[in-house]
Amino acid sequence: MKSPNKHELVKPKKKLGQHFLKDQNIAEKITSLLSLHMGYSKVLEIGAGMGVLTQFLVRNKAFETYVIDIDTESIEYLKKAELLDKQRIIEGDFLRFDLVKRFPEPLALIGNLPYNISSPIFFEILAKRNHIPEAVFMIQKEVAQRICSKHGSKEYGILSVLLQAFYDLDYCFTVAPHVFVPPPKVQSGVIRLRRNATQDLGCNEKLFFQVVKMGFNQRRKTLRNALRSMGIENAQSDHPFFDKRAEQLSVADFVELTKLIEEKTK
Repeated sequence: MKSPNKHELVKPKKKLGQHFLKDQNIAEKITSLLSLHMGYSKVLEIGAGMGVLTQFLVRNKAFETYVIDIDTESIEYLKKAELLDKQRIIEGDFLRFDLVKRFPEPLALIGNLPYNISSPIFFEILAKRNHIPEAVFMIQKEVAQRICSKHGSKEYGILSVLLQAFYDLDYCFTVAPHVFVPPPKVQSGVIRLRRNATQDLGCNEKLFFQVVKMGFNQRRKTLRNALRSMGIENAQSDHPFFDKRAEQLSVADFVELTKLIEEKTK
């Protein structure tokens, strides 16, 4: 990578939620989490910024590295730095990007994600889960811990259940604010998602998503009350699940609950 002049450095933009990682050791540690045995040959970095992760990704010849960034200034910086071929630098919004059309074969995702778009990206991954075997992200620590938490925990929520249904999750390590420019007000956490063997939940998947979301949207209520609008109040909802709160149910429990509701509301 060429060493750009100081005036060429990208200025972090508050409206894009940019906090550029400056610690090289942490950057290398993050990129090393890609396992390389999940059946992909390409990696797409979301929000490459000034290429602190990219520089380590391109050194690994086991896969081809691509980057996508919505920031025109970052795109120009990366092109001038000649860190990777220009055709592998994509300017655009990942959430509006036709991933499968551009990359017909499975690929991994990696990135230091702006805190404000991490949840929408995870829902996009869920929608394309059979196309994304692995992902490594640095996000807000609180969100990372919530996603990886188990049932019975107060942090356990919608994304915890939905992601754990289809991915094995690892909370890898915590990153302090001072290694970013500008420093965020909170700590960051690095997590890894690896697609598990689940292809079919064994229940109505659309209903499963609805049950999970409705259960946690009123998490202080029992599921009998939180799911009342689904028509279970007129059914014999005598199963113990209905007297529990959403945070008390495992992924497998939610699958069984979905089957119960499907049967009772026919």
